[in-house]
Amino acid sequence: MSLKIGILSRLSLGYSVERLREACYRRGHRVRVLDTLQLCPAVGQGVPLLYRNKPLSRFDAVIARIGPSVSSYGTAVVEQFEHAGVVTLPSARAIRVCRDKFRALQVLSRHGLPVPATVLVRERAGVRAAIAAVGGVPVILKPIEGSQGTGVMLAETTRLAEAVVETLLLARRGVLVQHFVKESRGRDLRVVVVGGRVVASMQRRAAPDEFRSNVHRGGRIEKAQLIPELVSIAERAASVLGVDLAGVDLIESRSGPLVLEVNASPGLEGIERATGQDVASAVLEHLENVAGASRSEVGLAKVFQ
Repeated sequence: MSLKIGILSRLSLGYSVERLREACYRRGHRVRVLDTLQLCPAVGQGVPLLYRNKPLSRFDAVIARIGPSVSSYGTAVVEQFEHAGVVTLPSARAIRVCRDKFRALQVLSRHGLPVPATVLVRERAGVRAAIAAVGGVPVILKPIEGSQGTGVMLAETTRLAEAVVETLLLARRGVLVQHFVKESRGRDLRVVVVGGRVVASMQRRAAPDEFRSNVHRGGRIEKAQLIPELVSIAERAASVLGVDLAGVDLIESRSGPLVLEVNASPGLEGIERATGQDVASAVLEHLENVAGASRSEVGLAKVFQ
């Protein structure tokens, strides 16, 4: 089954986009990288989706690489494809719920998954109570949206926490005050789940002068073997958030493993290099299965006129 696949990304190059494009070609699909901001969604019968001011031809499926800087617009574009009957990976809903870190933690907690003690604050006046609620300083402070550790800070004192929150609130609609798990010692696990199953996992270690283990912050990476409990937690986290392609971040605490967050557009470079596994092909295999099921149910529709 040959598909016409679009990759939505602000970057036409880059490791993840290139690996996905290569996987498409190897598996016999046609592929085109589409700049997310050059797509113009539209409503109304017969109104086409525009790309670079021209009607866009039909696609069977799209892989969405939507960064935080274009979250709102990007999800509108993804939803437009969905309305037209195109298979999308991930869905617009999945992108939205994962991008809002507190909303994602709420859903995970409601389904019984372990998460760090976290309070969402909207003003400096609430910081002291939030710190007390999560166990005292030091605390982790996070913007409600973001990726690659951007804006995440460790506050050793209440005064510093108040100052940081005040600064973060100037540009954002909320800040997370989160319990700092000292015993993790700057280590976490990134687990990639595709189509409901774990396909790769790695351990990340923060650089000596950092507490953030993100690869973009100089974190060291190595392949990790997961015990069944961690596999189950990662797969459940992706499932309850409705994410077909997920980067689940786990951390060990004295009380057991915790889910830090779930990313609906995980990068492929670190995980593939650490594990030697072909995650890009796993993504394409899942996309083929979903697109095949969609064809069987409704037939291949002419999505764009």
